[in-house]
This record gives sequence, structure tokens and C-alpha cells, in this order.
Amino acid sequence: MQPQPPAPACYRHPDRPTGLACTRCGRPACPECLTAAAVGQHCVECVQQGRDDVRPVRNAAGTTLSRISQPYVTYTLIAVNVIVFAVTALQSHSLMDNQRSRLFYDWVLVPGFVGYDGGWARVLGSGFLHYGPIHLLANMFALYVLGPYCEVALGRARFVAVYFASLLGGSAAITALSDPLTASAGASGAIFGIFGAVAVIMLRTRQNLTQIAVLLGINLLITFSVPGISVWGHLGGLLAGTLATTGILYLPRWIGIRETRTALTVGWVAVAVVALAAVLVTVLAAPTL
Repeated sequence: MQPQPPAPACYRHPDRPTGLACTRCGRPACPECLTAAAVGQHCVECVQQGRDDVRPVRNAAGTTLSRISQPYVTYTLIAVNVIVFAVTALQSHSLMDNQRSRLFYDWVLVPGFVGYDGGWARVLGSGFLHYGPIHLLANMFALYVLGPYCEVALGRARFVAVYFASLLGGSAAITALSDPLTASAGASGAIFGIFGAVAVIMLRTRQNLTQIAVLLGINLLITFSVPGISVWGHLGGLLAGTLATTGILYLPRWIGIRETRTALTVGWVAVAVVALAAVLVTVLAAPTL
């Protein structure tokens, strides 16, 4: 087996190997030198060009922040989860027993119901439901910690794709492997996918993996030791997010593609394959869907 060629160095920091690149000019750059754009991420010079489709983020003093843009997608996902929880709490007239709401009943993932009662509303919607405020706060804190780094490193569009591929992977694992009458809900599957994505990003950019490994290990320990947690949802999301991000950052290099736009296309295909595989597993596990 031939050794993997060394990662190119950041064009502004030659001592920093990186697997990321500006999606406009193609120059390799480290996360510090990239700003998330509508599609992909742009280097400092491309941001400063003032192109119509590139809008540098400024702080309250008006200073351009080239190091990191505002993680709008992460904040939007958090807001959607909070809004859905608020709706369930209002419908049930309870913060702690919000699972008694109509929306919760319609969206909660019960594998035995997926094939004929609710269909994809359960597969996707269950990823935005939470059992009470503690469940919500725990998941949203994890998303708040992990999301911005992943969003900037992958770009907003690919971050969304990895998030939903992870959500689908968690739902597929639950549908295929959990008890048919077990109800599951929560963003944990998607968030475990982001755990995997962050680990792959750090591995590709040759950063120290100790912190993310410890965090992931703690969360896996909780997953296996605390009753009532969806083990398959967590593991399915972790697998899907890891595979999708590996496809984005490693697959083009593995098959010898160097041209940036072609590499981006290959990455998108990899994410699509992971998502479609999750859908296929769900369909096979619920054949009447």
C-alpha cells in the first residue's frame, strides 16, 4: 500500500498542513484563513476582493473578521430545534411532558409506524424533537460547541448536507435495529455525525485529536450506560457523518483528483451516496413506506 502523500501547506502559513482549499481560487488554506461562503469557503484574498457573492463579516466596530464568519447555519438549526420544542410545550401545556403534544405524536420516530403512519415526517421530524428542556439544552449546547468549527471548515452548504445525512443515518439505524414500538426523538444522531465530521476535519488538517476524542468517548460512554438513550441513533449518525465528511475531504485525493471544482463535485456525490444509503436502509426496514 502506497503511503498517503503529505497534505499541502496553507498558502499563508507554510508550517500548517491542510486538506482544505478556497473554493474560488483553489489555493490550499488552513481553517484560520478561510471564511464560509454561500457555497464552500473563501480565502482572505478572495474575501477582500469584494465580489458580489462574498460578504465579509464585520463585528460591532466594523472590523472585517477574516478568521471566522458568523455560523449562521448552526444558529438557524438551534433556533429551529427551540421553536419546535416551544410548539410541543404549548400544545401539551407542559415543559416537562411536551411529548404529549400532537406534533410530537406525529413526528416521533417509531420504527413500526414509519411504513404506514407518518412516513418521512417521522424520519426527519424526529431529529428536531426533544423530551423536555434538559434534553434540548444538552443537544443544543453540543451543537453550539461543535457546529461553528464544522460549518467554517466545510462551508455552509456542505455542513447542512453532512448534518442531514447524519440525521438520516441515525433514523435509518433506529428503524432497522431498534424495537419496532420504541419511540425515539432528538438531534443526537445529527450531532454525533458532527462529532465524526469534526474528528475527520482535524485528522485531515493534522491537528491534535485528543480533545475531540475525549469528548466523543465521554458521549459514547453516556450513550451505552444511561438507560433510555437511543444507542443505534447515536451510532448511525456518527457513522453517516464520519463517512460523509471522509468523502468530502479524503475521497478526491484517494482517487487522484486535484482540480478543485471536480474535487468538490466528488465530495457532494459522496455525501449524496451516504444519504441515499440511509434512505435505502430505512425503506428496506419499513417495506411498506
